[in-house]
Amino acid sequence: MQQIPPADDGYFALSPDEAAFFKAQTGIEDDEELKRHIIGVQRKAYEASELFAPYPCILLFTFLDFIMGKLPAYQQLVEIGREREDSIFLDIAACCEFGLDARRAIADGFPAQNVIISDLRPELLDFGHKFFRTTPATYPVHHLACDAFDPSTLEVVPPSYELNTSSPRPDLNSLTSLNPLHGRVSAIYAGMFFHLFNEAQQLHLARALAGLLSPVPGSLIFGVHNGAVEKGTKQFQGYGASLQMFCHSPESWRAMWAEVFAGKEEAVRVEAQLKTYKTRAGEFEALEWSVTRL
Repeated sequence: MQQIPPADDGYFALSPDEAAFFKAQTGIEDDEELKRHIIGVQRKAYEASELFAPYPCILLFTFLDFIMGKLPAYQQLVEIGREREDSIFLDIAACCEFGLDARRAIADGFPAQNVIISDLRPELLDFGHKFFRTTPATYPVHHLACDAFDPSTLEVVPPSYELNTSSPRPDLNSLTSLNPLHGRVSAIYAGMFFHLFNEAQQLHLARALAGLLSPVPGSLIFGVHNGAVEKGTKQFQGYGASLQMFCHSPESWRAMWAEVFAGKEEAVRVEAQLKTYKTRAGEFEALEWSVTRL
């Protein structure tokens, strides 16, 4: 039986840059008060997550790491938000880190009203507001509870190759599913997400996200997750859990996206590389990747 480790403050640490960001976002200037606030929200979120999945990222405070900002495609995302009118950014499976990545992108210039934060669990969406001391009224980002494998909230459709001019841009605040956004999303971030699923499910997820992506050149899907030199199922152990995880190699990852865009491979540029990441949880082989419309 899996043993769920208790919350441990010993994993808490903030760099000066991280502390400055969280102080600016929460309005808490005192270091000790900020630490108490972060640990308090972390504990409540970890206790809540035990009901469905005791997320290591909450236990280990890795939600404090701004991983998205380390990716080569991040500046491309920021430029889309600054330069493209009515651009839409979807941060999917965002709430193991309480929507931190989206908030950093907004701080760097992406319009908040054009951002959607999605996660399977509405409880974690709510913790994003608790963590940053905001409300739906003070923080105009649309939160959407969504199962990426449920066709009623995210149906798989072929990628778009022409702009949708037959209907107006959906009102993001009224969305109850992602399906009205097919062919309309300018940028999608999927951080630490794909590796939660087996090979077939990862292909399904890639098809689903490709169907959301705008055909406008420069539109992109990007992310990072566990990878491997050779694709296959890997065994991971630690923190009271033992699990198997299917990991793509850079070559198999590019091949998967070629399958998604079969017959139109020239419409996208797929980049993928392995890189060793050092986080609060230790080192892991990360697959950094992006899919950009040409």
